[in-house]
Amino acid sequence: MQLRYVFTELRTGLRRNLSMHLAVILTLFVSLSLAGVGILIQRQADLAADQLGDELKILVNLCIDDDPSNNPNCAGGEVTAEQQKRIQEEIDGNDEAESSRFVSKEEGFENARDSGQIPESAVSGPNPVITVDSWPAGYWVTLKNPEEADGIISALEGLDGVSVIKDEREALSQIFGIMKVLKYGSWIGSGFLLLAAMLQVTNTIRLAALARRREIGIMRLVGASTLYIALPFLLEALVTAIVGVGLASGALAAFQYWGIEKGLSEHVQFLRPWVDWSDYGASLYGWFPPGILLLGLALTLIPTLLLTRKYVKV
Repeated sequence: MQLRYVFTELRTGLRRNLSMHLAVILTLFVSLSLAGVGILIQRQADLAADQLGDELKILVNLCIDDDPSNNPNCAGGEVTAEQQKRIQEEIDGNDEAESSRFVSKEEGFENARDSGQIPESAVSGPNPVITVDSWPAGYWVTLKNPEEADGIISALEGLDGVSVIKDEREALSQIFGIMKVLKYGSWIGSGFLLLAAMLQVTNTIRLAALARRREIGIMRLVGASTLYIALPFLLEALVTAIVGVGLASGALAAFQYWGIEKGLSEHVQFLRPWVDWSDYGASLYGWFPPGILLLGLALTLIPTLLLTRKYVKV
């Protein structure tokens, strides 16, 4: 196979259809950037749900010694094993509760530090203000219906050993509602643009094949293989995909650095932790949902492979 001819045809094809290739690159750039933003928002929603719960969950804090809530349920000090067993039985037997998860003092303390609920100054130094022992254990209770929790709340509020029930369903539903709108909005917009990019790839391959129909005919007559004829088209699609993915990766990196690390993470404390560079890497290379690298390559190379089989048969 004469690679010199292949790269010569690649250069000629890129120059001949420059405007079409630029249109594909720009469409890929915008659509893949939107898809990557959607993936990052989905990851942020998962992180927020791990730390704050979601609109289906309430947090039941158990009593500790010198409980700051001054709840009469904590008059006997820290929750006892018998009281905790009674609380667990009440949760398990309630029709409004689907499931529950116990959160130990250590886990709750670390989650609160990671999410920014506890300032670092309060846990540092020789005599920290807040320690693991002063942080309550609790239960995350998952509801069957986010609109039905009055029964289980009223049942747990009167039990000895229960300090505070945190019900932030209304606030969290608004936060996660905004995230869902942003996520699905970016994915829908990305889907339309990716469809447009695929159609542009189709038109580009068709026009390139028609412009080279005489050369293709001669090559078929002298016995050139289909792969040899199609290779310049595949390389054109590959170059287009690499440039589009590269631009989208740069845009996502700028969004991660300037938008999240230097913006949201410094000014919006209650949603910590925010997505980091490992989540950025997952948006590029993730398998399911596919990252923008896989999307870009698939949406250019697959149509090219299918169409060249048709157009090179002169």
